[in-house]
Amino acid sequence: MKKELFWVLIPARSKSKSIKNKNIIKINGKPILAYSILAAKKLRFVKKIIVSSDSIKYLKIAKKYGANLLHLRSEKLSGDKTTDLEVFKGFLKDAEKKELKLPEFFIHLRPTTPFRDIKILKKGINLFLKNKRKYSAMRSVGLMSFPSQKTMRIKNKKLCSVIKIDFDMDKLNKPRNFYDKSFMPNGYIDIIKTENILNNKIHGNKVLPFVIDKEIPDIDSKKDLHFAEFLMKKKNY
Repeated sequence: MKKELFWVLIPARSKSKSIKNKNIIKINGKPILAYSILAAKKLRFVKKIIVSSDSIKYLKIAKKYGANLLHLRSEKLSGDKTTDLEVFKGFLKDAEKKELKLPEFFIHLRPTTPFRDIKILKKGINLFLKNKRKYSAMRSVGLMSFPSQKTMRIKNKKLCSVIKIDFDMDKLNKPRNFYDKSFMPNGYIDIIKTENILNNKIHGNKVLPFVIDKEIPDIDSKKDLHFAEFLMKKKNY
């Protein structure tokens, strides 16, 4: 039996601290989680849509909207410091027990990025397939309006560079066009090789950038939620 190319995995824990039950709050009549499932269903070549959650309630909602492989993970794998790698390894461990034949790649869709254009998803997938031998994974990113080299943090009640604690702060006063452009992962689509996870990695060190030239709403606060509702009413997504 030939190995399938892609499965989609959508992680949806229930213990969000920023907004209670964030992943199932409704926008325009549908739970946030549903939008990622419905986007995955439009990828006709994907046979398995996995939702991984610590909540039976969440998994019932996921099944209602079309997820066909439900992964009930432990509370240990559902904390706010749980990594993507731990979630994927937890799923693979359970898949092995069920003797499931794993795909070559996983498409990672985060539910807090609910508005996706199927054309952009397919563009990213095609980009990865053309370059899969040269790269260990793919991550979607967006251009930051501010160079990351100029960002600061507070340490011991004083400003310091994010890059290095004892960095000369005067050097940060250079114009922004002095620095290379900075990009931030936006959660739109990541593609991970199954062999990475089996080797205790998630992306590896040769990650293909998929640059999306539009603002991607990410829901992590009530303000983000209100903005998402506003966009939906305007039908921009």
